[in-house]
Amino acid sequence: MKEKIVMHADIDHCYAQIEEMKFPALRDVPMAVGGHEEKRHGIILAKNDLAKKAGVKTGESLREAYDKCPQLLIIPPSYDDYTYYTSLVKDIYREYSDRVESFGLDEAWIDLTDSGRLIGDEMSAAEKIQQRVLREIGLTVSIGVSYNKVFAKFGSDLRKPFGITHITRQNYRQLVWPRPVQDLLYVGPATNRKLHSRGILTVGELACYPVSYLKEAMGAAGVMIHAFANGEDPSEVAGSAEAPPVKSVGNAMTLIHDVVSAEEIRPVCFVLAESVASRLRDHGMEASLVSVSVRRSDMTWNGCQQQLGFKTDVSEELLEAAMRLLERCCDFSVPIRAVGITAGSLSPARHGRQLDLFVDEETHDRRRCVDIVMDRIRGKYGFYAVRRACMMVDEPLTSFNPKGDHTIHPIGYFQGRKMVV
Repeated sequence: MKEKIVMHADIDHCYAQIEEMKFPALRDVPMAVGGHEEKRHGIILAKNDLAKKAGVKTGESLREAYDKCPQLLIIPPSYDDYTYYTSLVKDIYREYSDRVESFGLDEAWIDLTDSGRLIGDEMSAAEKIQQRVLREIGLTVSIGVSYNKVFAKFGSDLRKPFGITHITRQNYRQLVWPRPVQDLLYVGPATNRKLHSRGILTVGELACYPVSYLKEAMGAAGVMIHAFANGEDPSEVAGSAEAPPVKSVGNAMTLIHDVVSAEEIRPVCFVLAESVASRLRDHGMEASLVSVSVRRSDMTWNGCQQQLGFKTDVSEELLEAAMRLLERCCDFSVPIRAVGITAGSLSPARHGRQLDLFVDEETHDRRRCVDIVMDRIRGKYGFYAVRRACMMVDEPLTSFNPKGDHTIHPIGYFQGRKMVV
């Protein structure tokens, strides 16, 4: 069987680099792309090299970044520009393979297994792609080449910026195993803490750890990351027409001020439920499970989920389920700083709806019609052209567009533990 050749290309500090390309003077100052501190959407999304040298890290708050680098210049994100330029980059990738799988805006896997006669060896192809993106678009990319997707991505992270790393069956123990275990795909903070508690600090230690113990402690996730550490990843690179099926749809938001009651948080949840319902309809899907998660002012998290007993893509039905969950799992004794709603257990929307004993079908149809009309108005005139009256009570709290501003990042396979209610 032919050995797979998989490339992972990652645009270096993508958002910041695009801003530098648009405004070259930004290369001479420490700069980061981030949210609005006054609205508490204040995290670093990307930073340039000067900000990185000052210790600024992606994902930290603007306040933390300013403490490290008082002269830091914050640029608000321009998502339309990021989408435009990254699509041009991926058009170049598609000239080398018909199997290009996006992983967020700035990353993509490229399957070169059957492209050898056209492009030559894989390292030459990587160099050609790298040089073309720089010459034609003006952006640098880092590239990993390997025999599976996990190690290809690992390689693109090893040499930044503008690096190329080839990870093979012969050298992965030397290149991959000494690295911190959190460098492995899908080892997030929670998983990293679990592994550290068992003395697993490097990828090599994870690879050599008894898989039966990992399965007992972490279930299927433990088995999966153990396989990844040993270079076992049979997943294929999906072509553009073979995008992985949507398994859940969700949105979350950090609030402009803490809330201390269900009444206060309800309008925020309504905005999130509208976004989730609209995205479900965009995908032609309905959900039969709703999850909520909250982050308190003491930075602790809590979450719960519940099967609905029916399928829906209607915002008010998602909202009602979310509020029931919040009342069960959140007593508001500690103020709430952030909230998220996710719809799961998805299935294709039905063209003809079967009557349900537990749903008022007339109310369901009326609510769905309202949702669709609001979608059409917003599509033509903008998100804020039409809003529900309840969202005007505390307008700063609900003045955000989760569907438009917060759907461009990849969603990992494991998003934290949920408590079933």
